[in-house]
Amino acid sequence: MAQTEAVKQAKELHETLQADAENLLFQQFPERILHLNELLKMPEFKIDSNDMKCEFNKNSDSISVQTLIPSNKKIIEVMEIVKPNLKQLVEDAKALVMWVSLLIPKIEGGNNFGVSVQEETIGTINEVEITTGKILMLISRYYLSRATLISKVCKYPFIKDYQYAVAELDERQYFFMSLAMHETCNSYSIMHELIIKNFDKIKKPRSSNNDSLY
Repeated sequence: MAQTEAVKQAKELHETLQADAENLLFQQFPERILHLNELLKMPEFKIDSNDMKCEFNKNSDSISVQTLIPSNKKIIEVMEIVKPNLKQLVEDAKALVMWVSLLIPKIEGGNNFGVSVQEETIGTINEVEITTGKILMLISRYYLSRATLISKVCKYPFIKDYQYAVAELDERQYFFMSLAMHETCNSYSIMHELIIKNFDKIKKPRSSNNDSLY
């Protein structure tokens, strides 16, 4: 009796996950794409490289351990916009992988083209999740890399190259953030188009015609 109830609850959970994923796909994905495109139009993503350089507040000759070296406010503002969207993309990708996985039928001989479409779809979405996770890890390294350079600036204020290195790091991070934002938008578009165009094959793989993917 308890096992029957557990099976029932598991089935209800699967149905809820599938309903949530379809709502995500048809309703929220288009909204996310529009939202990301609007974010990319913000002034934070149109900063000239000369306008994001770190100000050391003092002449290089007087920089010391006691000198306050500020974080690059503009870079941080951009990162605060980008990171939540990257994290959301990872969560959305996980939800879609779960949805497609639950739709995979039991293994049978023949008529498996729809299943292969499901598997390729999962592979594409998994790649999005993995790539996005790597981007998040790279973002987190920025602070440590910058702190290391700043410590060099303080220790060797007479070596201008360390100050230039800070500026280069900030510029590279800004470019990386802008690129990550574009890639996030593109990933949503790719996943959305892939699934919409193959929705019938993904939803009912056994009844699919033997058409090609895409």
